Amino acid sequence: MKIARVLSIAGSDSGAGAGIQADLKTFSSLGVYGMTVITAITAQNTYEVRSIQGIEPEIVGDQIDTVFEDIGVDVVKTGMLFSKEIISVVADRMKKYRTPLVLDPVMMAKSGAKLLKDDAIEALIEELIPLAYVITPNILEASRLAKMSITNLKEAIEGAKKLSLLGCKAVVVKGGHLKGDKAVDVLFYNDEVNLIESDRIETKAIHGTGCAFASAIASYLAKGENVYNAVKKAKNFIYTAIKYGWNLGKGSKPINPLAHLYNESERFRVIEEVKKAVELLEKHEEVSKLIPESQSNLVMALPYASSLEDVAGIPGRIVKLGNRLKASSCPSFGASKHVANSVLVAMSYDPNMRAGMNIRYSKEIIKKLKNMNLTISSYDRKKEPKEIKEKEGLSIPWGTKEAVKKVGKVPDVIYHKGDFGKEPMIILLGKSTEEIAFRCIKLAKRL
Repeated sequence: MKIARVLSIAGSDSGAGAGIQADLKTFSSLGVYGMTVITAITAQNTYEVRSIQGIEPEIVGDQIDTVFEDIGVDVVKTGMLFSKEIISVVADRMKKYRTPLVLDPVMMAKSGAKLLKDDAIEALIEELIPLAYVITPNILEASRLAKMSITNLKEAIEGAKKLSLLGCKAVVVKGGHLKGDKAVDVLFYNDEVNLIESDRIETKAIHGTGCAFASAIASYLAKGENVYNAVKKAKNFIYTAIKYGWNLGKGSKPINPLAHLYNESERFRVIEEVKKAVELLEKHEEVSKLIPESQSNLVMALPYASSLEDVAGIPGRIVKLGNRLKASSCPSFGASKHVANSVLVAMSYDPNMRAGMNIRYSKEIIKKLKNMNLTISSYDRKKEPKEIKEKEGLSIPWGTKEAVKKVGKVPDVIYHKGDFGKEPMIILLGKSTEEIAFRCIKLAKRL
């Protein structure tokens, strides 16, 4: 089997949050073979770059040659290049090997330390950017390279267009530094502007975002994706890496590029766990007493879930057939909306609460659940803000947050008494679908 090969030409981060260390984690997570050419050695951690030692340009060139001559490279990604001499060597080799290049114009560390000498910026503009397939500057880098002020989305689009005139085929101006509820990246490619957005995450885990994002783009390109899909998938990849960043160090926390890999490795196990829990429920006909008019769903999320597509459930739900219940089909990811949304919100407070199931509401059922020593909370759908009611898919996340706030933690049980046209409902939350299944069986036997 042929494996995609990606070469990172970048600096070494002794704290392993950025640089070639972050690149290698990203390559491994996305299933490509990663190689490195070290341009500089930095002594850094999460809050400072204490010292930098540039590598001799000749050695940088030798590293590139030895990799190309033996292993081969499908895509090159560059990060910290440090000096104009190193940039010249890299440009020379890119002309020689003509491999697609993803260029991350690294100029400054999150701590504020300079990673590119001032006299190297013009060399980057004149020698290397014209050879690039994709460049990925953040707002500050784009402002410096395009020689203009970029403070909003309109200016970011203008900057991307201006940067494309330097000769690169595609420009991604990253919008992480812009204000707004969404983090919007501008992709300018083939004379078209594409806005690629994600929710903004309030976190200190931002160390290594630029390195991993460019490496993810390079990885997807090496695997055959077009530019738009590569950037879109890299955006999703980095969102998960930021959301589940490591709580390490005193400064900017390192992101977690391996979160994607951990998720992928768990997919089969999660499907199997949901399947076994459903089979357990199907064996106990008394559980059918818990199925609501709108039917039930039993779900479990991946450990680093970021969207509904990371939550496994039952397509068509679990239905009541006579005195028994039956799953409509086999578990699959993205098969639940309401219960899955509740679980995703619960996980944002407690990552261990990865499973959930909706059941019928009644005062008697709530009373029995209280007797089972479970933490119970509720919310009133009649108090939903107007903007929540008017937009599809926001009610459950809002209600789950309200229920969590009420008891100060993720409860085992959340219920609401319904609203006009809305059936009252109970959602059971837990660490696994097996736990939820046993809880349902125990509850049903007490009714």
